[in-house]
Amino acid sequence: MDLVVLEEIKRLKYRYLRGVDLKLWDEVADTFTVDATADYGTHAVGGDGKKFEGREAILEFLTTSLGNGIITVHHAGQPEIEVDGDTATGRWSFTDKVIVPDHKVIIEGAAFYEDTYRRDADGAWRMSHIGYVRTYESMLSWEGNPGFRLLANRWAVPA
Repeated sequence: MDLVVLEEIKRLKYRYLRGVDLKLWDEVADTFTVDATADYGTHAVGGDGKKFEGREAILEFLTTSLGNGIITVHHAGQPEIEVDGDTATGRWSFTDKVIVPDHKVIIEGAAFYEDTYRRDADGAWRMSHIGYVRTYESMLSWEGNPGFRLLANRWAVPA
């Protein structure tokens, strides 16, 4: 087992999560292969989740659905990574919180990512597939809740 490769893949996942939360879209783009696919599997009532083909389509979805008006925090851990030459698979436990000030809601959830990775021609590991299916998702409205205060956020989005 090549511990350096495992660490490179872990850092790749962490860079993706940090990039999404800080809205660093160029960094997020660089975590994907050009032909990457995504299955963000929030299977809400009547929904099939969101499936995308190609880095550009994935980035378009992320930037429009999690843009600067949305506050997010993603945590992933417990990686189970299997490497086979220049490809790998990974399973990650993750939790997230999404704060949507315009709608006065907080969405929280958990899932297990099922990812695939490929070492590109430049030697860097990138995600060739990212996907998850929720174990749960909940939503809380703070409308009419005088106890909730959003005291600070990076984008100065009013609450």
